[in-house]
Amino acid sequence: MPEEDLVEEQLKRNIFLTTVDKVYNWGRRSSMWPVSFGLACCAFEMISTGMARYDLSRFGMEIMRPSPRQADLMILAGTITHKMAPQVLRIYNQMAEPKYVLAMGNCAISGGPFPSYAVLQGANEILPVDVYVPGCPPRPEALLHGFMKLHDMVMKQSIKTVSWYKGQGSRGAREQGSKE
Repeated sequence: MPEEDLVEEQLKRNIFLTTVDKVYNWGRRSSMWPVSFGLACCAFEMISTGMARYDLSRFGMEIMRPSPRQADLMILAGTITHKMAPQVLRIYNQMAEPKYVLAMGNCAISGGPFPSYAVLQGANEILPVDVYVPGCPPRPEALLHGFMKLHDMVMKQSIKTVSWYKGQGSRGAREQGSKE
């Protein structure tokens, strides 16, 4: 076999072609770090998701960051009271772009069994929520399913629609969608 044919055969087997979007999204998906922020009983289920039985490290998410400046995913686990809402918003604003929000549990999604003046009737009143994980409290398997849905959403985004790329703040990409 001539040397040119060997080189051509090696090139066919060893060169991968892809887009910048896919490589960029793969990197973001594979290194998403959640901020550890539990508000009520759902926090125990969130914490147990990090244990060996559920193994968050297979998603690249084993490090729950104590600082919002090092995180790109906020998991709202539990009841958000009106008194706590400004702190939730402050932590969200301190997170680096691109950032995502996952609302975990019926209380974070819709106020749960607390239709009172003291409880926020859904996290989407103050934050743009990307993924909802229902349950009271949701099992760790449901949270893992929510992570997989979030990863699917991240992999479908184009760098042209990511909000920090356009300089529009965190709500820009969600309002425009990811279909460019």
